[in-house]
Amino acid sequence: MTSLPRTRRWTAAALPMALFAALATGCASTHGLAPSGAPADADALSARLTLGDAVSDQATFPRQDWWTALGDPQLDALINEALRGTPSLDVADARMRQAQAQAGLADAARKPSLSASAQYAGLRIPETLAPEPLGGDYTGVGIVGLNFKHSFDLWGGHRAKWEAAIGQARAAEVDAQAARLTLSAQIGSAYVGLAQAFDAQDVAKAEQARAQHLLALGKQRVAAGLDNQTQVRVAESAIATARQQEEAASHQIETQRHALAALLGQGPDRGLSIARPTLLKTPAPAVPALMSSELLGHRPDVVAARWRVDAAQHGIKASKAEFYPTINLSAMVGLAAGNLGDLFSSNALLLQGGPAISLPIFDGGRLRSQLARSDADYDLAVAQYNGSLSTALREVADAVASARSLDAQIADVTVARDAAQQAWTLAGTRYRAGLGTQLDVLAAQRPLLQADQQLAALRAQRALAAIELNRALGGGLPLTAPASATDATASASTTSAP
Repeated sequence: MTSLPRTRRWTAAALPMALFAALATGCASTHGLAPSGAPADADALSARLTLGDAVSDQATFPRQDWWTALGDPQLDALINEALRGTPSLDVADARMRQAQAQAGLADAARKPSLSASAQYAGLRIPETLAPEPLGGDYTGVGIVGLNFKHSFDLWGGHRAKWEAAIGQARAAEVDAQAARLTLSAQIGSAYVGLAQAFDAQDVAKAEQARAQHLLALGKQRVAAGLDNQTQVRVAESAIATARQQEEAASHQIETQRHALAALLGQGPDRGLSIARPTLLKTPAPAVPALMSSELLGHRPDVVAARWRVDAAQHGIKASKAEFYPTINLSAMVGLAAGNLGDLFSSNALLLQGGPAISLPIFDGGRLRSQLARSDADYDLAVAQYNGSLSTALREVADAVASARSLDAQIADVTVARDAAQQAWTLAGTRYRAGLGTQLDVLAAQRPLLQADQQLAALRAQRALAAIELNRALGGGLPLTAPASATDATASASTTSAP
């Protein structure tokens, strides 16, 4: 039996030892690297005392078509028209498809690949470089083959990258849903603004008519020598102010119609066909008893933030897997021949392939920096999740507080308006009985118009509070959240690593 040369035997024996030494002393380490963030416990963020009697066991989260509760068919039609497609929704949907495609790429990267190739290469070596028979002779080679490649996912790194991309895709899907909620709320808000502008226009017209009557009466009294020019000048000032208010209201009607048309993805002419809104219904504010914990699955920004925490957690796993050895398998089966006529002969079979193993030893700190970045990405995602949760609770509490305050203000102003109405009626009765003057009637009308103006503004704000509460509670969107966000820190930190 022929033995190997001494040098080759020494190399064969030393190679495993050198590999072992590299594994034992030289490989990159994850020591000291770990995320520091922890998702907040929603149940620990109490809001029950703040919400008070607004919390009800019978209350439910909004329906997906929550705007129908406001009771205006035109508003229903506008929102449904917008949800069929606008540029803002197209942007959100395109971003969702981008994230889904990225998840598809991550999934493809962890699967075997098989490709076909055909190649022809020729070479002629000059005689000045090599004598005959090599020099001066042209040699051509044709190769046709199938190439197989596969990287074994021994440590779960490829799967973790895919799951991270899935988490980002899920977050983008929720963002696309959130865009629909935002759009419907924006249309509702602009519609309320349009209703308020019409109410303001009515009050301005009534005030202008009152001032015109006051001016005519003042002129009559001056002509009869019963009064001086003071009342005339006061009336002229009131007329000019009322005209300015009417013009401002008309401008507001125009701009709100333009805003609604733009939200529908249409030109300004679309707004011209929007009729005056009817009085919107505003039910008493009510939130579910388990709002704090269940809000996690209803608020799109909170759900999207949870998916990003989940994605960042898998990103840490993928970065840690980079510290381990990788095994790749590649193979090629094909035909090769110097003469194309012999390419498909039985002697042209070409086989090449085998496994390859690699292990990072010295990389200038690249892997540790990559893991540190993944840890920071996770901490950022957790901080954003915690922030979105507290913001969600604050927005619900703010909407409830606004609704309560506005209901109380509306009740007070309604009492004041009723009193002003009675005073105006009484002044008219006294005038018709000859016990008062027209000036008394016109003076009594002004507090009534001011109360009408206040009521219109308060009712608009109350409708906005109702819209905001529906939005803050998630708008009834059908959302799917990760199984648990509170286990993410432990899972991200305890994954074994070198």
